[in-house]
Amino acid sequence: MQEGTCFMKEIKSTSIQPNVRELLSFATSEKNVEKEYEIYMQSPIRELYGYDLEDEVVGCIGIEFLSPKRCEIKHVAVSLNHRGVGIGSKMISFILEKYSSPFMFAETDKDAVNFYKNYGFKIASLGEKYPGVERFQCILKS
Repeated sequence: MQEGTCFMKEIKSTSIQPNVRELLSFATSEKNVEKEYEIYMQSPIRELYGYDLEDEVVGCIGIEFLSPKRCEIKHVAVSLNHRGVGIGSKMISFILEKYSSPFMFAETDKDAVNFYKNYGFKIASLGEKYPGVERFQCILKS
């Protein structure tokens, strides 16, 4: 996916880049960043992609393949100064095109529900999974 100086690439570096660390911290707790990154580097069913804009990773999306036609978005994040311009949607489109996955899903919090809803995901509440925290299941079938 190449648009001028924007493109998606798989992240495979054994050491985590500072901006990738920051992006992952938006999508998981700060204390879990290293562990999650390590899983991406070692698991044969997980992949992490970065959205490069002028040689800087400004977004990332991590997916886990549960079967050839079914994947879960584990993490999706865009840097604070690049939000609201469609980068998150472009990353989801990239994954859907690359893997022609007819079934994609994610679990998220209230803050990200509208992002998924605007893309076309069906949203269902999972209730209060953690004390005081409602979680949502987001499903996209193509």
